Amino acid sequence: MRKNTPLRIPVTNGLKDIYGMDMHSAYQAACLGQFSVVAFSRLASAIAVIRSALEQKQTKIPFAVETLDQAIEALAVVRSRGDDTDVWEILENERPVVLAGIDMVEECMGTLDVLLIAQTADQLLTEVLGNQVSST
Repeated sequence: MRKNTPLRIPVTNGLKDIYGMDMHSAYQAACLGQFSVVAFSRLASAIAVIRSALEQKQTKIPFAVETLDQAIEALAVVRSRGDDTDVWEILENERPVVLAGIDMVEECMGTLDVLLIAQTADQLLTEVLGNQVSST
């Protein structure tokens, strides 16, 4: 009897480009003083989805999860500051960590598959929406 293995759909350059555009355009907006909560959300979401997917896959890429965790921590500070002041910016000292996270996402995406990324994004969105409902 043949083992029924799930179909693996590799990440294409198109998907990498979409994630790259979301992250780099948000980062550039932050550097130009034109960062918004929408741009912040796109950047933070892209990093969080890939980080979670890498953790599920138990990546062997050295320091991948740690690098993404550092970027997420920096973005949490940005979010807190943005929520408090309504000024959405990545400060000069936060930029290298965030840029390292963006670079790591781009490096690691090819090791993942489309289904894992989609399922991870859905799972994280469900968690966020569930937290919003329970906190209101």
